[in-house]
Amino acid sequence: MHLQGTTVNIIVGSHVWVEDPGLAWVDGQVTNINGQEAEIGTADGKKVVAKLPKIYPKDMEAPAGGVDDMTKLSYLHEPGVLQNLKTRYELNEIYTYTGNILIAINPFQRLPHIYDAHMMQQYKGAPFGELSPHVFAVADVAYRAMINEGKSNSILVSGESGAGKTETTKMLMRYLAFLGGRAATEGRTVEQQVLESNPVLEAFGNAKTVRNNNSSRFGKFVEIQFDKQGRISGAAIRTYLLERSRVCQVSDPERNYHCFYLLCAAPQEEIEKYKLGNPKSFHYLNQSNCYDLVGVSDAHEYLATRRAMDIVGISEKEQEAIFRVVAAILHLGNIVFTKGKEVDSSVPKDDKAKFHLKMTAELLMCDADGLEDALCKRVMITPEEVIKRSLDPQSATVSRDGLAKTIYSRLFDWLVDKINNSIGQDPNSKSLIGVLDIYGFESFKTNSFEQFCINFTNEKLQQHFNQHVFKMEQEEYTKEQIDWSYIEFVDNQDVLDLIEKKPGGIIALLDEACMFPKSTNETFANKLYQTFKAHKRFIKPKLSRTDFTISHYAGEVLYQSDHFLDKNKDYVVPEHQDLLSASKCPFVAGLFPPLPEESAKSSKFSSIGSRFKLQLQSLMETLNSTEPHYIRCVKPNNLLKPAIFENVNIMQQLRCGGVLEAIRISCAGYPTRRPFFEFINRFGLLAPEVLERNYDEKVVCEKILEKKGLKGFQVGKTKVFLRAGQMAELDARRTEVLSNGAKTIQWRIRTHCARKHYIALRMASIFVQSLWRGRLACKLYENLRREATAVKIQKHVRRYQARKTYRELHTSVLTLQTGLRAMAAHKEFRFRKQTKASIIIQAQWRWHKAASYYKRLKRGSIAAQCRWRGRVARRELRKLRMAARETGALQEAKDKLEKRVEELTWRLQLEKRLRTDLEEAKAQEIAKLQNSLQEMQGKVDETTALLAKEREASKKAVEEAPPVIKETQVLVEDTQKIDYLTAEMESLKNSLESERQKADDFERRYNESQGLSEEQGKKLEDTEKKVLQLQESLTRLEEKISNLESENQVLRQQAVSIAPNKFLSGRSRSIIQRGVESSHITADAKTALDLHSPSVNQREPSEVEEKPQKSLNEKQQENQELLIRCIAQHLGFAGNRSIAACIIYKCLLQWRSFEVERTSVFDRIIQTIGHAIETQGNNDTLAYWLSNASTLLLLLQRTLKASGAAGMAPQRRRSSSATLFGRMTQSFRGTPQGVNVSLIDGGMGGGVDILRQVEAKYPALLFKQQLTAYVEKIYGMIRDNLKKEISPLLGLCIQAPRTSRASLVKGSSRSVANTEAQRALIAHWQGIVKSLENFLNTLKANHVPPFLVRKVFTQIFSFINVQLFNSLLLRRECCSFSNGEYVKAGLAELEHWCYKATDEYAGSAWDELKHIRQAIGFLVIHQKPKKTLDEISHDLCPVLSIQQLYRISTMYWDDKYGTHSVSPDVISNMRVLMTEDSNNAVSNSFLLDDDSSIPFSVDDLSKSMEQIDIADIEPPPLIQENSGFSFLLPRSD
Repeated sequence: MHLQGTTVNIIVGSHVWVEDPGLAWVDGQVTNINGQEAEIGTADGKKVVAKLPKIYPKDMEAPAGGVDDMTKLSYLHEPGVLQNLKTRYELNEIYTYTGNILIAINPFQRLPHIYDAHMMQQYKGAPFGELSPHVFAVADVAYRAMINEGKSNSILVSGESGAGKTETTKMLMRYLAFLGGRAATEGRTVEQQVLESNPVLEAFGNAKTVRNNNSSRFGKFVEIQFDKQGRISGAAIRTYLLERSRVCQVSDPERNYHCFYLLCAAPQEEIEKYKLGNPKSFHYLNQSNCYDLVGVSDAHEYLATRRAMDIVGISEKEQEAIFRVVAAILHLGNIVFTKGKEVDSSVPKDDKAKFHLKMTAELLMCDADGLEDALCKRVMITPEEVIKRSLDPQSATVSRDGLAKTIYSRLFDWLVDKINNSIGQDPNSKSLIGVLDIYGFESFKTNSFEQFCINFTNEKLQQHFNQHVFKMEQEEYTKEQIDWSYIEFVDNQDVLDLIEKKPGGIIALLDEACMFPKSTNETFANKLYQTFKAHKRFIKPKLSRTDFTISHYAGEVLYQSDHFLDKNKDYVVPEHQDLLSASKCPFVAGLFPPLPEESAKSSKFSSIGSRFKLQLQSLMETLNSTEPHYIRCVKPNNLLKPAIFENVNIMQQLRCGGVLEAIRISCAGYPTRRPFFEFINRFGLLAPEVLERNYDEKVVCEKILEKKGLKGFQVGKTKVFLRAGQMAELDARRTEVLSNGAKTIQWRIRTHCARKHYIALRMASIFVQSLWRGRLACKLYENLRREATAVKIQKHVRRYQARKTYRELHTSVLTLQTGLRAMAAHKEFRFRKQTKASIIIQAQWRWHKAASYYKRLKRGSIAAQCRWRGRVARRELRKLRMAARETGALQEAKDKLEKRVEELTWRLQLEKRLRTDLEEAKAQEIAKLQNSLQEMQGKVDETTALLAKEREASKKAVEEAPPVIKETQVLVEDTQKIDYLTAEMESLKNSLESERQKADDFERRYNESQGLSEEQGKKLEDTEKKVLQLQESLTRLEEKISNLESENQVLRQQAVSIAPNKFLSGRSRSIIQRGVESSHITADAKTALDLHSPSVNQREPSEVEEKPQKSLNEKQQENQELLIRCIAQHLGFAGNRSIAACIIYKCLLQWRSFEVERTSVFDRIIQTIGHAIETQGNNDTLAYWLSNASTLLLLLQRTLKASGAAGMAPQRRRSSSATLFGRMTQSFRGTPQGVNVSLIDGGMGGGVDILRQVEAKYPALLFKQQLTAYVEKIYGMIRDNLKKEISPLLGLCIQAPRTSRASLVKGSSRSVANTEAQRALIAHWQGIVKSLENFLNTLKANHVPPFLVRKVFTQIFSFINVQLFNSLLLRRECCSFSNGEYVKAGLAELEHWCYKATDEYAGSAWDELKHIRQAIGFLVIHQKPKKTLDEISHDLCPVLSIQQLYRISTMYWDDKYGTHSVSPDVISNMRVLMTEDSNNAVSNSFLLDDDSSIPFSVDDLSKSMEQIDIADIEPPPLIQENSGFSFLLPRSD
């Protein structure tokens, strides 16, 4: 098949493709042309002679890794298509586009990394053709077309057995379930049931063939229904032409259907129940010697099939019936017949046959004798009588096999119906996507009725395919506004008419022959010969009487019509129908429902061919109503092994799959289409003068083509359309121009080399001359030097002799002088030595005398001093002992006094409790309740007056108190303290006595009242209702009293806090301190405070009437409401501190909200934050609340502690100073170490300015957790907003904008154009930088902690890295040298921004781009073929995995310098490592995953932030004037 008929310009030296019987096509170079023949030297060193029309040009500038779309090939012909597929297959790129058609080559190995969830997410919503070819892209474009246009779509998957159709269909189903899943049906999703139906249908419809271990022996069309929201709402499965004959006939080395072998490998109880055994023992299985599949466990697959049946809704009872029928078919095949006693009769051959007959009857639940009669006899009904006719053994065997095929066929149809009913269809669905998994074109040595039907189907689909391809061509031409009216359309309608036309088609003639009892295969064949002898598509073989040949679109196929008649008959033998419809098994009876009387009487004949034609017609109507998408599956080799590419086999499959037919349609029009900029970049050198002018790209292309005199081309809106052969002609002209240029360059180079040689020769001669002249001068100089040397030697010899004589004389004189001087020196030395010895002796003697005197004197003085000091020490010791005795007595007295004071205090409390009990008893006196109420009201008034007096007294005490109390260490002051304590003890004694008197009085009065109550017992029954009402009023009054007492405490504390640095009194200070330590004012402290006023001591508790005044709770509610209104406003910042957070913290601490069991203020604060961040798009608001929330969380983290964990600490502190004296001294000296009590330093008013540990209750801890969740939520919202902002720009940043050569080469304006182009190139990157800068300014303006800013930008840069890197790996056009330079320039912009942002805010963000940086570094590095795998993986790209490096290396193409990627050795080493790593599921995925988690904890945030000073925070004007918030005002020291 020649795809380009136009003669191309083939010249000597052209690289071409030539046909080869073994390899289909081989490349070579033309060495000689002789007329219409050319001599070609092939790549393997052979010489081939071929005619010019039989050879095709080879594109030497094709990318090393091939193109992902065949329409991008410069030469669209068979060898070009084959070479492109082979190149991509070697790189594990198994998918390639041909326009909108996807070609999928079976890799025969697992490639999980291209089918995982990451890959599905990448293809979701991506424009078709933007990413690398993939089956997901086809499914996605079908789904998007269905959603956007509301029209149903279909995906047609075809290919021969073993090409991967079923696996491709599974991937399509997976992706469609990924896009439109979640519609549940009875607890199981629709897509789950559809996917799980595959194992069931494969078990009963797939078998091992010569070409495929899991070959589908039926066609399948899955209709997936979608609702209005694009969710899967229903599905239906249609099947076509199950190969029934395989049940009874299996050729070696194939297998029968999988279900038979699965049942034989079932658990032992199943095998025993069905009386099964080894597959070798069954006739339907042992016709072939193949029983097992390599790498497949039938036992495991049996369990998997049962699980799949559960999922698709087949009950346990139905499953048992299904496998019982399968076992019955196996036993049925083992029934062997022999001749009976009567003529032409048959009976079971032996006991074994009878056993299988009995088992078959038991499994089918029918009568054994009836089964034998149905197999061995026929009933003939005549008008006169009913005749039973016996069948001979051969006919009985045919009857047996017919029954087996009928049962299996009915079983398979029942499974399909059951699956459809279980899945359910959506009657309201308006759109669907159909996936057609159909058998491919088949041509074997023996082709029977099944191959005839299969090829008929493929002819139908091919016609549909041709129409679709032609329609796409029309749409392309219309889109580009070019004329296409003269293009012819390739049609195969004549073949379809030959097969299906009525009444003269092959199927019609076959049905006619089947209806005549005397028809044979020979008469049918003769009928065909007579009818179609003149048909150009029908051929009669010469040496056969039953065979015939049909010329299909994919080639001629020889059919054997020996079994056409039998296989076309679809009627059921009445005896079989009656037997099985009467079965006791409902399932078996359901497979053979009774026929209606009308149909039974009208005709018993049913044609498989006619029924199949109707099914096919229905399928075509469905496909015509949908938008089709095509996937052509190709099997690369018959060995079913990876990395083997058989050219001849694949070319045949491309023909059978219609791919070459589609290319033929393209070649009928304009096979070569090039965008303007590509055309100009490639052929602009043919007309350089046109490029110098400011023409439009379209005009430039037209002028180039017109200059070269081409005819028939057309120029569209964006592309140039060339006829077949014109691309080669342009390439020839281009080669000629390049050749002339090369000759000019060679001439210049030769001139340059000759001149260089001359200059070098001249320089060499001058050098030789200079050497010889130098040699002569050296000889003359040598003679002169020898004479001078001789004179110099004589002079030195004479000097040496004279000097030697002088030295001998000089030595003798020196020796004599030395001896004389030595004698004199020895004499002087002896004299001096004797003198020095005498002096030393004298000195030693004098020293000895002086030392002896000094020692005696020192011993005497030391003895005297010791005696005197001992005397003085004994005197001091006596004084100290006396003082110690006095101090011990004082200490004992002090301890006794302290014990007595504590005992008296305890007794006082006990007396008070007794008094309280007496008062409660007294309150029960019903008769005196009204008087008690009046007295209590009076006491309340008295308390109010007393409070006023106390305030005045406390003010006076503060004013009169000395400013500073100094503590000295003089021991005498203890006596004063003891006197003070004694006096206080006496006052306590008096108080105790008064309390005792009161207690006695109360006891006496209690006895009296008790007597009165006994007397009035009868009256109590009458006034019971009134008592209950009074008790309720009493309870309310008691609550008011407690509120008043709380207000009393607060007022006292405020009075104490007026002068924080003043001294109150030891007793009051210790009580307040003890109250703070226990987190509330205790009853003891309250009692002690009451001791300051006698009137308070004499006060008796009584009831108080309600007055119109606000309680403390109401005031607190108003304060909380005001606080919420305040923080809802934008309060701004004080320096770098968040005002709102500090105000909230100080208020909560002041109100003791952390220490209460119930409060609503926390919920209201959380609700305020939630309402404020509802507008997710306002980054300024989000940043403001992130700053406030993080600051408040930091304060809580450093303040709150769980009450359970800190419960023992206050007890230990109290026990260390439990005595009154210890508490008083601590009140003087300040707070103990480790306890920061704010009340000591400044009372309640100023204590909130200092961070202190607070025992938090459950609401406070819950508030902290909620605040942590909001910090994380706001952080995620800010991060996601920035991601959304930069995501559109990232898609533009991965690929450089295309700039035409014509727009860049403009003469003098070239530099200006380059500058503008450079600006345009980085515009998108600058957009990202601008977004980052604006975002950083927003975060800085709101004083977001730098720790959180660093985390945000770290995750953003990680997101940029993931998006850019994944896009790079999925889009081949991005893996170019120039694109690498473009991305590298953009990354430099990001690096510059990180530098400007500083490490405080950018942190390690730049390091997150390591994957894309190293990938881009690989793209732009030079001399890649010289790099070893170790250098690439360890030095250049250490972060990238082998899968990622392999992907980039194979996709790389140099569009700037034309260099190649890494060497083939490196690629092969990568493959080896990938194969070794294939079991690692993680390493198989070459895509990166974006991390959207929260990358910090509260502890990390707390450690990263500095201490916050909240003392000088100015409150907002809204609460500044409110007296309830006076504690927020800054203190003046």
